[in-house]
Amino acid sequence: MITALRLRPSGALLLMVLAWWPLMCWGTLPGAAPHADPAAAPSAASRADENQAVKPAPPKRPPPSRTEVEGMIPPVASRYGVEEALVRAVVAAESNYNAHAVSHAGAIGLMQLMPPTAADYGVGSVDDLFDARTNLNAGTRHLKRLLRKYDNDYGRVIMAYNAGEGVVDRTDSQVTYLETLNYTEAVINHYRRNGGTQPTQAALSQVRALRGTRNLGNARRLMKKYLDPSLLSLKVKPTLDLRRLNPRLHEAGPESKPMFELGSSGRP
Repeated sequence: MITALRLRPSGALLLMVLAWWPLMCWGTLPGAAPHADPAAAPSAASRADENQAVKPAPPKRPPPSRTEVEGMIPPVASRYGVEEALVRAVVAAESNYNAHAVSHAGAIGLMQLMPPTAADYGVGSVDDLFDARTNLNAGTRHLKRLLRKYDNDYGRVIMAYNAGEGVVDRTDSQVTYLETLNYTEAVINHYRRNGGTQPTQAALSQVRALRGTRNLGNARRLMKKYLDPSLLSLKVKPTLDLRRLNPRLHEAGPESKPMFELGSSGRP
């Protein structure tokens, strides 16, 4: 004999949840993105290819020495009409003269060029960016274009080289990224120490002012987030109402009372 099974509404709901649970979790199984079609999820091989494209591996050959790189800079700088001191300062800040340097974002070589930027200057191969001369040529051409665009304003040129032209243009050169500010100051200081001839004091002053503005903004945000204004508030309450206000009650003596007293913020 089959006994009828009775379920309370809560029990029926629990069974429905248990039945639907595998389908609900289907999109979050290992290897699949949340709420994604598993058929459209990239395979492990394709994800590895993407990671390889973002952060390429340097070649097996040894990179050129610093002395060799320093010998390559003068003819490249002369070819494109860019000061040697500026090229050296950017190379020092970007890679410290390491032709095989690769950043976490995938920037490559001596002047840390992103492949799309290098492609604008005819370098379509990632492997070619590990060649010191190729990288120097593309990076120096990029500097030259920025110098023309920003009318030889070295502060804006260096900011744009690090943060991108879009950021500099959108903010009207008021870039507040700490990394960009530190980078700009480091490049300017290196440039000035190593024979740079263009005026850069205004750019250096602007960077320091922007850093001060940024630090002040951070301090205000921290105060707003963590400082409870109620801790600073003091409530003043009269001890006498107006109907019975009598100045003699505030005369000096053992029974005198203060006209006002300070109460805690939690009291009426």
